[in-house]
Amino acid sequence: MLVTKGRNVLLRIAILLTVLFTLSACGNHRPELPPAPFVPPDEGPGPDYLVGPLDDLTVFVWRNPELSVGVTIRPDGRLSMPLIDDLPATGKTPSQLARDIEERLGVYLQQPIVTVIVQGFTGPFSQQVRVVGEAANPQSIPYRANMTLLDVMIDVGGLTEFADGDRATLVRFVDGEQKEYSVKVDALIKDGDVSKNVRILPGDVLIIPESIL
Repeated sequence: MLVTKGRNVLLRIAILLTVLFTLSACGNHRPELPPAPFVPPDEGPGPDYLVGPLDDLTVFVWRNPELSVGVTIRPDGRLSMPLIDDLPATGKTPSQLARDIEERLGVYLQQPIVTVIVQGFTGPFSQQVRVVGEAANPQSIPYRANMTLLDVMIDVGGLTEFADGDRATLVRFVDGEQKEYSVKVDALIKDGDVSKNVRILPGDVLIIPESIL
């Protein structure tokens, strides 16, 4: 009787494992991205940086030191400074924001000249890379020009001991449509397979699942 029960338990475990591995295999049929070089041969500037909530800015107004200040973009995406209240700022390049400030100051000054310098970078969500799941330090990372999967994993401190990095998913919007790609994080950072290093784009979301077993 005990032997029969033991066999039944083992049979159930075997069936459960088979189902889990089957589901895992079925859920991993997503396209992979082409490999990215570690140092792009044509490395150059990336897309223009867009300021976002919580960015720290220095606003310099030429010949008007009393108006030159350091400001932080509020969570609602606006900024206030001397003579200017609630100016929409998020989603603009520093140069575009400088022109908007010049327009507002033009009510009080003749031909003001303004320079906006970004000191602390956060950026809008469209310019961030978000990592969730079994990363050692899940977080949102400001996008940098020519960023790769390896750069992202260095920023988040690698994987937890429970991560299944080779079942990770990269979510990306392409022409307004959400697409999902399979990425092999374990193969990249544990096995050193450089072909699994892929290019990261602004707005990407990396989801790292927990291992089934």
